[in-house]
Amino acid sequence: MEPFDFIEMKFPAKADYVSVARLSTAGIANRIGFSYEDIEDLKIAISEAITNTVTHAYDGAEQGEVTIGFGIYEDRLEVMVADHGGSFNLKEIKGGIGPYKNTEPIENLREGGFGLFLINALMDKVEINSNHGVIVLMTKYLGETEVGFNDQISTTQ
Repeated sequence: MEPFDFIEMKFPAKADYVSVARLSTAGIANRIGFSYEDIEDLKIAISEAITNTVTHAYDGAEQGEVTIGFGIYEDRLEVMVADHGGSFNLKEIKGGIGPYKNTEPIENLREGGFGLFLINALMDKVEINSNHGVIVLMTKYLGETEVGFNDQISTTQ
C-alpha cells in the first residue's frame, strides 16, 4: 500500500537540528491524530535514531546529512532516518529490509545497543537496512498504545 503522503527532510548531521526534527514529527503526528503519549514516544524514538546518526555515522572530516522520511498512511506513520544523504526510494528501501540474522550481534550495528532497544520499545515495528549507510525504519500505528513482548528488531546487512 502506497502512503497517502510522503514528506522528506534533510538536516546537517549536527545535534543542533534534533529539536527541529522533533517539532516536525510532533506536527505531522498531531495532524494524523496520534495521542499525546504516542507523539512523545515518536519524538523520543526519532531523537534516538537521529542522535545515533549524528554521533556514529560520520567522522570529523566529513560534513554529513541526516535524511528523514515520513510515510503517512491511514492507519500508521512510517518514519525513516538515514545517514549518508540521498533521497528515499520507498519501494527499494522496503524491499531491502529483511529479518535480523541471529549470527550478527545487534550491538555491532553502528547505532549501538541501548538506543536501538529504546526505539524498539517505543515503536510498534523497527527495521534496519545497513547495506549503504544505515536506514532505520520505524512504524507507529494509530491507536496502538503498547508493544507486545514478541516484537522483534529486523535488520539486513
